[in-house]
Amino acid sequence: MDIEIRQLSMDDYDEIIRVWLTAGLTFKPKGRDSRELVAIEMSKAHCAYYGLETESRLIGVGIANWDGRRGWVNRVAIDPDFRGQHLAGRLIDRCEEFLVEQGALVICALIEDVNTPSMSTFERSGYNCEDNFKYWVKRSSMDA
Repeated sequence: MDIEIRQLSMDDYDEIIRVWLTAGLTFKPKGRDSRELVAIEMSKAHCAYYGLETESRLIGVGIANWDGRRGWVNRVAIDPDFRGQHLAGRLIDRCEEFLVEQGALVICALIEDVNTPSMSTFERSGYNCEDNFKYWVKRSSMDA
C-alpha cells in the first residue's frame, strides 16, 4: 500500500474533520474548527496542514504552526484502521521539516494526559515530556 504525504487545502476540509472525528479528536464546529477559521489558518504562511493519503483516501492529519518563537505540532490524528504503522511519526517528521524551514529552534506539542499512544509516538520522534509546566488557557468561548 502506497501512502503519500501532501499539504492539505480547504478542498480537504470535510475529510480532515472526518479523520479527526474517526480518530477521537474533539471538534469545535462553531469555533476554532469552523470552515471559516480553518480557511484563515490555512491561508497563513506560518501554518501548514499535512495529510497522509492512500488510494485517494485521507487517513491522517497533522498541523504545523510557527508562532515566531516556537514551532507547534497540533492535531495529529490517524484513522484507527491504519494505526500501528508509525504513520503519525511520518506526519510529525513532515511538520518538523516545515517548522525548521520557518526558523523554529524549539518544536512543541501539547498532549492530553490520558492520550498515552500520542505520548509514545512523540517520544519515539525524539520529544521529551517536561512535567514542570502547567497549561493555562483563556478562551473566548467554549468552542474556541
